[in-house]
Amino acid sequence: MPFENLSPVLSDALVARGYEALTPVQTQVTEAEAKGRDLLVSAQTGSGKTVAFGLAMADELIEGDRLPFATSPLALIVAPTRELALQVSRELGWLYAKAGARIATCVGGMDASKERRALGQGVQIVVGTPGRLRDHLERGALDLTALRVAILDEADEMLDMGFRDDLEEILDGTPATRRTLLFSATLPKPIVQLAKRYQQDALRISTVGEDRGHGDIAYQAVTVAPADIEGAVVNLLRLHDAETAMLFCATRDNVRRLHASLVERGFSAVALSGEHSQNERNQALQALRDRRAKVCVATDVAARGIDLPTLSLVIHVEIPRDAEALQHRSGRTGRAGKKGTAVIIVPYPRRRRVDGMLRGARINAEWMDAPTAADVRKRDQERLMEKLLTPVEHEPEDIELAQRLMAERTPEDIAASLVQAHRALMPPPEDLIDNSARGRDAAGRPERGDRFERPERGSADRREGFEDSVWFRLNIGRHQNADPRWILPLLCRRGHVSKNEIGAIRIGPKETMFNIPRAIADRFAEAVQRSANADGEDDSGVAITPAPDGPTYPPRRDKSPREGAPRSTLGRSPGGDRSGPRGPRGPGGPGGNERYKPKPYGQRSPRRAK
Repeated sequence: MPFENLSPVLSDALVARGYEALTPVQTQVTEAEAKGRDLLVSAQTGSGKTVAFGLAMADELIEGDRLPFATSPLALIVAPTRELALQVSRELGWLYAKAGARIATCVGGMDASKERRALGQGVQIVVGTPGRLRDHLERGALDLTALRVAILDEADEMLDMGFRDDLEEILDGTPATRRTLLFSATLPKPIVQLAKRYQQDALRISTVGEDRGHGDIAYQAVTVAPADIEGAVVNLLRLHDAETAMLFCATRDNVRRLHASLVERGFSAVALSGEHSQNERNQALQALRDRRAKVCVATDVAARGIDLPTLSLVIHVEIPRDAEALQHRSGRTGRAGKKGTAVIIVPYPRRRRVDGMLRGARINAEWMDAPTAADVRKRDQERLMEKLLTPVEHEPEDIELAQRLMAERTPEDIAASLVQAHRALMPPPEDLIDNSARGRDAAGRPERGDRFERPERGSADRREGFEDSVWFRLNIGRHQNADPRWILPLLCRRGHVSKNEIGAIRIGPKETMFNIPRAIADRFAEAVQRSANADGEDDSGVAITPAPDGPTYPPRRDKSPREGAPRSTLGRSPGGDRSGPRGPRGPGGPGGNERYKPKPYGQRSPRRAK
């Protein structure tokens, strides 16, 4: 017998399913030390946890080679989402088929009356979501008095989703003699507290590596300008050309927006979020399994329980809320020994936060720039060459058609047409803001000489129409890779202004100042407020606030202040504070040094020339 320590009916089921050996978590829960004990199991997503707890509860269920007849459930499995509960039910179905198990599934979105009838007819195993199970329990349709084993799958996620009260009510309704198994990808403090309350002398099992969250997943952190996030997604999809890819967003609105944008560009994509019905979700998943769709845009909760064997690429379009969410998202790939790639798109202002998150999760990610359109085209050429140079057997009609083409066109024309036709089948890559030409220090930040560079048109102090202007502040500076090339489109998008209405952009260590004409300042401030969240920031963590005093640092690094000039007035534009008997102290103001008088656009100081 291949699996000597298992029941013969389960061993036969595993062999029929193609199992040659158990995974580490499956092996540990079936060892003699674990038999009959409560278990607190930490194992990565995709490591075979469903089969593991199916094997672990066998001693409480199987009598001889069959499950006994039962008028009320003997085993209860609680999962956070419908998809995961349905997946668990399918896995236990084939595992316990020869043992004659009757399994009922109780999940939201399904017909509750049918579920109650199934429970009333007698089942040995019940799989469900917390809310629906609690509803059946309160209505008297679910009787847990004879329960022998209770299992919480993805327990940490259920607590994060606010199911603590539901779980406690369900577990409080079970016998004290039951066996309790908690399975989770991570074991945060709330899970440990729950285990202490409902478990007795639990055996703790962990198969998660100490060096990183998932050993079969290659992590990449891709830095981009906040305005280039969507373009970076397109280029990553094109560069990897994964058989199936999953993109994670934080909200339903963002899922809807990104999905529509990808479909418009020509990607075969589906969406999964809380606003979709169960029928729509089933259709989307079937499209992914049938290869009719290659990209799935989803929220964290909607993607729970999804098991796609061909999924090899996960892109975190929006940064996960914490290290646990990062591991749960990434765990959709790299399953059952297969390799996968998880890419985190990091807007420049959020790099420090992501760095800390990766350290907390003990993940060594490779930091890199977003792939450019040139990178994508180069990879396309390599893939096309590999495809065309692969030996194949040609049909006679194909050879005949090739000969007719050779008679009409030169080989170069035929090859060029073939390349053109191949390229037309794929969405075009996006042009991103180029940061490769900028000097960077060892930490990847722009060199200090670039911190006060302006866009091509020059400083607002020197432009007509900015004599009376208002200063605003951004909560990012050169430490967050602030650069006018991506700050400018961000300001235009959030403030609903054109680039000609943005004046000076002065970048300091931790903040950036810019000014706009006073005539549109109120309209700009209202638009910025509408585009911000409750914390005053946008999705990339950038906050824009008024700065009445203007910048307190000089506009150019190589210009030193005039002796005796008060520091609080340095760098103000002519539209700044005019109080005091001596007038403004800005560059070129009355009483200022001649060297500070502004020069016409295009006339740079020889010392600034490069």
